[in-house]
Amino acid sequence: MEAKRHTISVLMLPWLAHGHINPFLELAKKLASKNFHIYLCSTPVNLNSIKKRVSEKYSQSIELIELHFPSLPDLPPHYHTTNGLPPHLMNTLKTAFELASPNFSKILQTLHPNLVIHDYNQLWVTDSASSMNIPAVQFPTFSATVVALAIHMSENTEEKFPFPEIYLREHEMISLKKDIDEVPSKKFPYDEAIRRSHDIILVKTCRDFEGKYIDYLSNLTSKKIVPVGSLVQESMDQDDYEEIAQWLDKKEKSSTVFVSFGSEYFLSKEEILAVAQGLELSKVNFIWVIRFPQGERMNIRDAFPEGYLERVGERGMIVEGWAPQALILQHTYIDRLVEYIGVGVEAAKDEDGKLQSEEIAKAIREVVAEESGEDVRKKAKELSEKINAKEDEEIDGVVEELVALCSNK
Repeated sequence: MEAKRHTISVLMLPWLAHGHINPFLELAKKLASKNFHIYLCSTPVNLNSIKKRVSEKYSQSIELIELHFPSLPDLPPHYHTTNGLPPHLMNTLKTAFELASPNFSKILQTLHPNLVIHDYNQLWVTDSASSMNIPAVQFPTFSATVVALAIHMSENTEEKFPFPEIYLREHEMISLKKDIDEVPSKKFPYDEAIRRSHDIILVKTCRDFEGKYIDYLSNLTSKKIVPVGSLVQESMDQDDYEEIAQWLDKKEKSSTVFVSFGSEYFLSKEEILAVAQGLELSKVNFIWVIRFPQGERMNIRDAFPEGYLERVGERGMIVEGWAPQALILQHTYIDRLVEYIGVGVEAAKDEDGKLQSEEIAKAIREVVAEESGEDVRKKAKELSEKINAKEDEEIDGVVEELVALCSNK
């Protein structure tokens, strides 16, 4: 592990999910192109999954640094990631991550970077960095809206969130209260950690998209919020994409939805049924990436109602485990993304938060095919163009803030 110095060296530590590691890697690439030297730190199993994405272009400026966990009987090395992790082991993984703090401190001592960029709820990271006089900046991979709402609710239990379009339903409040009650401090898990971020907070967003929420988050935390842009993954997985591309080429332009629920969320049988029926009822083409926890994988046919695959036929493509999302979403025939967390037209749930197939179908039809969704489609296109146009400008702003922070430490 050779400690190198290019203009500014940065040690990055994301949470152990691909939905977190991917934005960190894309930010690393953006900073590397601005003459930063990046150490991206994670567990061996996670680093093995992204090695091929650190191309020759970045081989001298991005180094992958292994973080080793202490041995735990229920958590072998292949479970040092959320990818395929059985849900009952999630708390064990979080415990192991924190128990790796001494190993992380040794990495800090060896590399002694100018700056640490870390994920949410990692107080032990800020403690280690502070002890060595290294500024640590938090980069939560959630939207500014989600972070602002969470912090507001942890501090202002009586006051309503100042943006009435954003609210939690009763079942969501119950779920959040359960999460908070499981934390010893009785505060939202990353509330204190985000306040310890050194002067600024990096957020994966754009001012054109979340301007008023960015400002409110800044007021809540007394920190400057620095948008880093959308950080769309670079397109590299051409080999994995060929079959999907051929399938998409047979469809009409903007006629297909991409369905994915991330690396940490596994649909229950009931939810799979609701999504499957919703897609069938929508009559819209779809690519659905479905995942099962390790040890619980099943035959794709067994996961769906009898005759389902035959009924949807060529209208649907179901991919198990993983698909090259960036390439798929760039295809002109993909129209919308259906995901477990995001911004768009919501498929209404019942009072218990359960998915309803009819509502899923209704939401999909509205944004893809129906006249009532034309305004949504138009705004989405305009926003996409704005975000793409300002991407370089936002990264320049990030670089300016990080350079100033390191100069003033």
